Amino acid sequence: MMPMRNPTEDTPSSHCASAECRVSAQRALAFLADGLQLGRWALGCWQTEAVGDGVVRGHSLFDDQPGYVRPVMDEARMTVVYYVGGTPDVLSPRISAVVEPLAAADGADESCRISLLATRTPDMDNARWLRLVHCHEVEVLLIQARLDLQTASPRTTPLASSLKPR
Repeated sequence: MMPMRNPTEDTPSSHCASAECRVSAQRALAFLADGLQLGRWALGCWQTEAVGDGVVRGHSLFDDQPGYVRPVMDEARMTVVYYVGGTPDVLSPRISAVVEPLAAADGADESCRISLLATRTPDMDNARWLRLVHCHEVEVLLIQARLDLQTASPRTTPLASSLKPR
């Protein structure tokens, strides 16, 4: 018979998800610190709107509950700390983003690595923690895609060109 284990023993207390982006580190940092842009990639705080004092309100795509976030950028450290809560006046630091400039290969444009860092709170059950981990894995890809869209030049896709009137 196998000994019983605490289910949280096998679950790490922190998580990091990263992606390389083809933009300068400064541009990525500004994007990550923009609370309105947060509403385009954060699954737990979708469609943000400013509510004052640097705080934005969005809603969770999981349960439609409102959430409040104050992104605080530290340009010298190339980080953004996201203060999160259910009301705008009670926010705690929960998530961090780190931007690292990457050396450009010969002839390559600027690039950087963005990482989302989360620490599990004592009151977070396994299901909620696992959801947060999976969300961050997707969110770094959404950030990467959004930054790519900002730098892409307008182009006609085959589908778009086939829909033009002749």
